[in-house]
Amino acid sequence: MASSMTSSSEKPQRKRRAKPGSTGEGDYYRIELWPSSDFTFFRNHDVGDKGHLIRVAGKRTSGSWDTVAWLVRKEDAHIEGGETLVGDSEDAKHLIESLGSIPKHVKGDIFEAKDRPNIPEKKKPTEAQKKAWAENIKKAQAARWANKKK
Repeated sequence: MASSMTSSSEKPQRKRRAKPGSTGEGDYYRIELWPSSDFTFFRNHDVGDKGHLIRVAGKRTSGSWDTVAWLVRKEDAHIEGGETLVGDSEDAKHLIESLGSIPKHVKGDIFEAKDRPNIPEKKKPTEAQKKAWAENIKKAQAARWANKKK
């Protein structure tokens, strides 16, 4: 009589689960800025219109928070030349322009880019910060004078 049981040394071969984003079949492109191993805790939140841009924030062991990755809906961006990610919507274009480098394709839906450059304190305030500061003071003064005239 033949046994339907196999020996214990023969384990069934199972197909492993693919890592998220590696197959290219998802709804989002992932732009990684830092390796996930640098962080202990993660949170995500929508930026702009619901479900289009999602920021993945991570908490470092030091307690500081930083952007780990961005998720861009495939409706809002496309791959150009098989290598670079190009934004189609205004929000996606603005995000890609604000990064420190052009997102480069890694595999599937995953891209790598650098975060915005960190400006040393001795180079602050920058010209843009000075201009914004002056504009904000003018707005505050105008509001103050408008309230006094009433």
